[in-house]
Amino acid sequence: MQGDEETRLKVKGFNLFGLGARHSGQMGAKMLYQAGLVLEGGGMKGVYTAGVLDYFLDKGIGFAKSYGVSAGACTLCSFLSGQRGRALAVTVDYLDDKNYCSLYSLLKTGDLFNADMCYRRIPDELNLFDYEAFEKNEGRGYAVVTNIETGLAEYMPLRDMHKDIAAVRASASMPLVSRNVKIGNSLYLDGGLADPIPLLHAVTDGNRKNVVVMTKEVGYRREAFRQMGLLKARYRKYPKVWELMESRHIAYNRTLDYVQEQVRAGKAFLIQPRRKSSVGRVEKNREKLMALYREGYEEAAACYGELLAFLEK
Repeated sequence: MQGDEETRLKVKGFNLFGLGARHSGQMGAKMLYQAGLVLEGGGMKGVYTAGVLDYFLDKGIGFAKSYGVSAGACTLCSFLSGQRGRALAVTVDYLDDKNYCSLYSLLKTGDLFNADMCYRRIPDELNLFDYEAFEKNEGRGYAVVTNIETGLAEYMPLRDMHKDIAAVRASASMPLVSRNVKIGNSLYLDGGLADPIPLLHAVTDGNRKNVVVMTKEVGYRREAFRQMGLLKARYRKYPKVWELMESRHIAYNRTLDYVQEQVRAGKAFLIQPRRKSSVGRVEKNREKLMALYREGYEEAAACYGELLAFLEK
């Protein structure tokens, strides 16, 4: 690859060729495995997932069904459109733009991550999303959202991203720093409230084997949320939101146990950081984000042989 193609793989000074890049834009032929792909959220820790998925793109690995939660749903879009490096670029290229993620945006629009910037300007003007390639992908994608009136998770299919981008926005709308997102006659927030790691859903959806990408490190256990007073005040009309948050640590840790059970049974393959990252859910340090991206890419590379054996058995 030379010339323009190499230029497209540079993310404001960072050359993705340094991580073994072989493709850009729409990927070539790939193996579509009859397996599920489950992507945890985690705010801007999602660059770890971006690294893992870029390695998958380099190796031509695809999945019959993919489920993304919050940041995982955002990253999933660029994976399904085959746009290597795009998920990383979307995260790090606008860190200094007050219209991307800032207190200014929160006060002006009600969203910490500016909805117009993230879900219209970036895909349609600044870093073009390949709608055609997405639609041609034979794999199915789903954004996990939380219905704040029922308290239940819903798994919205991603088919036409011109309109289904609303589901991705809802999936990534963190409580307290995002407006509720209306789709149809219902209101939604972050999918991580009701189903942060939708492995059980992937299994019940017919996937006999699943690859799970987490952003929480090995050994992590969630603790109780400490700002319940603020949450109850903000969502007094939607008690299911704070009820979910009140018991979220219990449900999350049970899910972790289920993930490990599936791994031990040989039905799930888990990729996650080996150590705790200093990257926050909202992070402005570009170097930290780039390092976490590299970690995800390198971790996927390190377990590639085991992953192939799992997918092909």
